[in-house]
Amino acid sequence: MSDDEKAKSSSSAPSYEDRCKAVNAISHPLAAKKSTKKAHKLVKKAAATKHIRRGVKEVVKGLRKGETGLAILAGDIYPVDVISHLPVLLEDADVPYVFVPSKFDLGAAASTKRPTSCVLIRTPKKDFDGQDLYDALVKEAKEYDPATISVSSR
Repeated sequence: MSDDEKAKSSSSAPSYEDRCKAVNAISHPLAAKKSTKKAHKLVKKAAATKHIRRGVKEVVKGLRKGETGLAILAGDIYPVDVISHLPVLLEDADVPYVFVPSKFDLGAAASTKRPTSCVLIRTPKKDFDGQDLYDALVKEAKEYDPATISVSSR
């Protein structure tokens, strides 16, 4: 393989920065690169132990039933109206949430072949393998204050 072919094969998957360019205006708080990897790892572990709800309908149903946990939303959903009501519902239910840049990566981490717009990781019982990841992401998501967003014109 030549150097050009190696560069093309390694750059076939978009980078974190490229994915961040495609996110919607409402995607706040957007997880940092390291936090995004943690979130995907947590979703993978939660999916393996059935501590997860996938998709808008299931997440809304879980919130109506009073489930708590951590919500992870994809930032590149179009049209944005599909998930625009979720941050308000999550704030009303006191469920912390964080956005990740890619619905494709979120779907892959949730063990589905389809892209996933959002997942709700239910508050884990004891003996959960990813408890440290869960606690770290919940702490990061709770630090976000929606009142501090500054509206900028594009």
